[in-house]
Order: sequence, then structure tokens, then C-alpha cells
Amino acid sequence: MICIKSALLFARSPLKVHIFAENELKKPLEDQLHSWRDSFDQHWTFVVQALSFPAESENEWKKLFKPCAAQRLFLPSAMNDTDAVIYVDIDTLFLSPVDILWDKFNFMNSSQMAALAPESEDFSTGWYNRFARHPYYGPLGLNSGVMLMNLTRFRRFQWELYLVPTYQQYKLNITWGDQDIINIIFHYHADKILVLPCEFNYRPDHCMYMSVCRTVENNGVYVLHGNRGAFINEKQPTFRAFYDSFNEFIPGEKLTSLVELVSAKFDATSPSNCGKMRKFLLKNLEY
Repeated sequence: MICIKSALLFARSPLKVHIFAENELKKPLEDQLHSWRDSFDQHWTFVVQALSFPAESENEWKKLFKPCAAQRLFLPSAMNDTDAVIYVDIDTLFLSPVDILWDKFNFMNSSQMAALAPESEDFSTGWYNRFARHPYYGPLGLNSGVMLMNLTRFRRFQWELYLVPTYQQYKLNITWGDQDIINIIFHYHADKILVLPCEFNYRPDHCMYMSVCRTVENNGVYVLHGNRGAFINEKQPTFRAFYDSFNEFIPGEKLTSLVELVSAKFDATSPSNCGKMRKFLLKNLEY
């Protein structure tokens, strides 16, 4: 829910939020979203929809990596009346208007149907180039935590026909579930991908050892991704400071209050390599 809250805080244009959830979670989610109706200035709507997997293999897809993670693979059919969507993992925070990321659709050529950031920016610490036992996109693979999807083109490509054969062939070799399947398919169809700059999917990997996402020094961070529990554990206090601040921030207050809250929590954290990126992490919030 904090991910949605961050998107609504900065949105410049009307938003439609689409959530896939287990049946037992639909009502609590709807109640929370209804309670936000008057808290945000811009027009927004939401849909909470049950998970949708092929009936004959539903449980296998649900358990592929994390609960619900594989849902993104089936969005072309689950959202068959939708032309395009931005998929984000629940452990992401928007530090800028969603509109800026949405504009990347305009950078796609006529062949491209998805936009993702690389899994790594550094060969010495990259996961796919060192450990993968299957094909993957490009030299360093893709991270699927932030994914622009032109669903019309996905359907035209017949994306879902590739899923089961790919999974059956490589299921003993994949580690990151649906993300690996995405990498395998786009390895063979590289022309379908627009590569996003790392500031649209900024993770601890970009700063925990050294700064490897160089473009943030000019552009700041647009989307923060606290993968591997970075928002809720104590290993990355910089990422935890952001999550706690967004969680505590009351919609309707001035955004300068959010910046002050994040800054105060930064000041209270222990020194870290990611903490050295404070200036760039705050850049778009302050703007």
C-alpha cells in the first residue's frame, strides 16, 4: 500500500491503480483505498482483482517465486481490455511523478513492447553474468521489479504461448522465477525491449558496495526498489528511512514535510555506502 501511496502523492495526471490479490485480501485492500478517497488532490480510481493463472497449473505458477509475483506474466490476458500498464513490485516507491516513467512509452519503437532496467550495472557484481544457468537478456540481464508493458503488443506477439514451454525447459535452472522467464524469452527476442536507465529501478545493488548507477548523479532517483527486504530490515538503513517516512507521512500535508521527515531519518541512520547517495536520492523529492 505504501507503493500506491507514493504514486498518488506525486501524480500529475489521473491514475488508475490495478491490484491483483488473493481473495481474502481484496476487502481489506478496498477498504484502505476507499479511506484515501479525499486525501489526494488528483483524480484516481482503483480496481482490486483476483489472481488469474491458467487453471491447469495455477498452484505451480503461484509458487514459482513469491506469492503473486508470476501474475505479471499473465497480465496480457488478465487485463485484456487494457492497452498499456506500468507493473511495479510492491516493494517500490515513487520518488517522482508516475507521468515521468509513463512517458518512456513514447521512446519505444514499433517493435518494442516492454521496458525494464538492467539487473546490474557492474560486471564484477552482476548476478546473471556470474551465476545464471539459462539464457538472459543482454550482457547483465533485466530486473522485472519495474516493467512498462504495451499489452496490445504483448497480445499480438502471443506472449503467453511462450510461457509454459519456457518454464518446462528451464524450470530446474531458474532461481528468480518469473524474472528469469522474462529474461529467457527476451534473450531470444531482444528487439522487443527498451532498456530503462537505472534511476527508474534503483536498488541496494546500485550503492551497497560502490556507486554503479552513474546517471543518478545528474537525474536523481525516480523509482526506489527495496528488493530483498531492504525497506523492512536493518541491512540498508537508507532504504528503510525512505519506507518509514512514506509510511508515516499523512496525505494532505505539504510534500516539504515528507522531505523533512526523510532527512531527519537519514540523520539518524548509521553511515553506509548507500547513505553517501543521499543528495541524489532526495533530488527529485526536493524538486
